[in-house]
Amino acid sequence: MSDERPGVTDDAILDGRLRLYQPERGHRFGHDAILLAAATPAQPGDRTVELGAGVGAASLALLARVPDIHVTLIDIDARLTALASENIARNGFAGQAQAVTLDVGGSDHFFDEAGLKAGAFDQALMNPPFNAPSLQASPDHARRAAHAASADTLHIWLRQAARLLRPSGRMTLIWRAEDREKVVQELAVAFGAITILPVCPSPGKPPIRILVNARKAERETLRVLPPLTLADQDKRPSPAAEAVLRAGKPLPISSDAAAAAQPSMTDARKP
Repeated sequence: MSDERPGVTDDAILDGRLRLYQPERGHRFGHDAILLAAATPAQPGDRTVELGAGVGAASLALLARVPDIHVTLIDIDARLTALASENIARNGFAGQAQAVTLDVGGSDHFFDEAGLKAGAFDQALMNPPFNAPSLQASPDHARRAAHAASADTLHIWLRQAARLLRPSGRMTLIWRAEDREKVVQELAVAFGAITILPVCPSPGKPPIRILVNARKAERETLRVLPPLTLADQDKRPSPAAEAVLRAGKPLPISSDAAAAAQPSMTDARKP
């Protein structure tokens, strides 16, 4: 359904429970945002920050599941931040969320000026740009900025998340599956208790994404869970994917939740 404003569409997520304005062209939300929200182990009362929030799909999906939290949405694109602010209000979360225009890689001074102090948050979630720049990159600047990563993008975003999180705060990330080892190496700088959930398009296919949860300043361990498969062999959505993408159910991938749900799936890096 198109919005009356040129260049903006009005779209539904979570089986129509939320409606979001987003640009007709450029970066548009998809399954990654909903998977990220489902993997974020927020609890009532948590202060949560999303880096690279776009128009707010992940944060609002998280709020729909855990309404008793406060979320700060951060994005470098002022147009997306403005749409995120509208989406917060129209979905009834005006008192529980705010959208702020900031560069994740910018000076800590600007975060401090915006009231986003070091150690202020219990949870951080992020869907950073993760595609390598290429000749086939989108000619649309906003879409290219949202998807194409530099060599140090992950390092920069994880550093900012670690700065914003309190001791033992949790970080949740979605990234391309082939870079799993790089993700684990970058996390080791400030995070431990790492849990990874691979996401496969269909049975027998290699994963295309990984969902990662880690705890700040925790002992370095690694747990890899059985994959989430998005579709069956007939290309129909799997029941597990439907539960997340349509019903908004959580994915228990934090170390504590995963240990309870999958006690036998431990791959410990250290004893």
